[in-house]
Amino acid sequence: EVQLVESGGGLVQAGGSLRLSCVASGFTFDDYNIGWFRQAPGKEREGVACISSSDNGRTYYADSVKGRFSISTDNAKNTMYLQMNGLKPEDTAVYYCAADSYRAAWDYWGQGTQVTVSS
Repeated sequence: EVQLVESGGGLVQAGGSLRLSCVASGFTFDDYNIGWFRQAPGKEREGVACISSSDNGRTYYADSVKGRFSISTDNAKNTMYLQMNGLKPEDTAVYYCAADSYRAAWDYWGQGTQVTVSS
């Protein structure tokens, strides 16, 4: 059974940093695409960053976070991370990690973790 469990959210001042973690079980990162999404109040969920297993582990970022956020994995711990630097109030959202098994787009999701950036 695939499971994803996020942690690391919280309240931070603008300009600060947070690192989100997502512990995965039931699959290996080499076999699935993995990524981070976020949803702010009243807005649609959007992709933030992902690692494509089908594209040799290439990373992709939303334009809004390029240069500030970094996605990475620790395969030994089966954990993915989202390092967020230079946080802005507009980064406030619930952040979700997700996995794409190729059977359906982004078919596994974590429970989400709240990130709040104060101005």
